[in-house]
Amino acid sequence: MPTKISAKHGTIGFQTILSNGRHAIIGDEPISSKGTDLGFSPTDLVLAGLAMCKTATVRFIARKKGWNVTEVEAQLEQVVKRGQDGKLTTHVQVALQIEGDLTDEQRAELTREADACYVHRMLQGDFAIEHAAESLELELA
Repeated sequence: MPTKISAKHGTIGFQTILSNGRHAIIGDEPISSKGTDLGFSPTDLVLAGLAMCKTATVRFIARKKGWNVTEVEAQLEQVVKRGQDGKLTTHVQVALQIEGDLTDEQRAELTREADACYVHRMLQGDFAIEHAAESLELELA
């Protein structure tokens, strides 16, 4: 089943109500970008999704294997640079801390699994975005 997100622009700044049909959050732009800074920015949301996927994957694998994990924390930092051709290059640094009664080998395996989480693989894979007009043309054809 495909993932669907709807976005409805608010009346102030760049506030946007984001919904998946079951839950809703507010997104916004920082004040430096003429927003009201009352919600996550678009890039915050991308990093938050990646961070959540990594920590959830660690929890899932640990539970599956019966390993005692008491705390999982991820901190992500993103730097984006524009090349001479105008193309953006994004570098994300991840710090992952896994607490619990674990051996070094178990901790290393959980870290490898976090680096293979679904969102990590999705962002590193082929990621095609169709423009709305193209999508409408495809649906009508």
